[in-house]
Amino acid sequence: MATTQTRQIDPQEAEQLFPTLVRAGSRITYETGDRICSQGDTCNGVHYIHTGLVKISTVSKRGRAAILSFLWPGDFFGESCLAGRVRRQFSAEALTRTSAIFIKTRVMKRLIAEEPTVAAHFVKHLLERNRHIEEDLLGHIFDSSEQRLARALLWLSNHGQHGKTPSILKQIDQDTLAAIVGTTRPRVNYFMNKFRKMGWIQYAEGPGVTVNPSLEAFLQNDPAEVS
Repeated sequence: MATTQTRQIDPQEAEQLFPTLVRAGSRITYETGDRICSQGDTCNGVHYIHTGLVKISTVSKRGRAAILSFLWPGDFFGESCLAGRVRRQFSAEALTRTSAIFIKTRVMKRLIAEEPTVAAHFVKHLLERNRHIEEDLLGHIFDSSEQRLARALLWLSNHGQHGKTPSILKQIDQDTLAAIVGTTRPRVNYFMNKFRKMGWIQYAEGPGVTVNPSLEAFLQNDPAEVS
C-alpha cells in the first residue's frame, strides 16, 4: 500500500449510480466474515459495493496467502470477466456488514455501452486502481518496510473518515498489516511501538489504531532505510 491519498469518491455520484445498478443486478447483503466469492469460482459477473468494507485476497498454488486490496463503497470488483476471464483469481470477504450488487457480465457490458454515468464511474474506478497498483509496486521496490507500514496506516486511516464507512483500522491486526507491508509480524510490532512512542499513532481502548497527521511528516523527511 504505497499511497497516502484518499480515493475521492463523490457520494452524490455513487447514489445517482445506485438505482441504475440495482435495477440491472441483484442486491445481496453479507454479514461480517461472509465470503462474497472464492478463488476458482466461475467469473460470471461484476460486484459493486454499495455499503460496507471488503477484503480481496489470493492464495498461490504453494499455499502462500496475500492480501491484494481493501475495497469501499463505490468500488467494483471481478471486472476481469469483462475481458474474458473464466475463473476468479481472488477471494472477497466482507469485513463489516456489506451490501453489494452483482451484475452479470453481459448486463455490465451493456450498461457500460449504454449508460454514460456507469461508464464514467467505472473508468474512474479502473484508473484509480491502476494508480494504486503502480504506487504500491514503487513502494515495494524503493521503500523500507518501516516506510511501507507508515504509508499503509495513512492510506487505511484516510478511508472511512467521511460518510458512514467504518474505519478499516478497527478490522486489522498486526498479522494483516504484515501481509500488506510484506514483512514479518515482529517487524510490524517493532515499528508500531516506535510509532506510538513518537506520538504518530495511538491505540484506542477497543480494537484499532488512531493515526496522527504527524506520521505523514515522518515520510516526507525521507528516513533512512532500516529494514
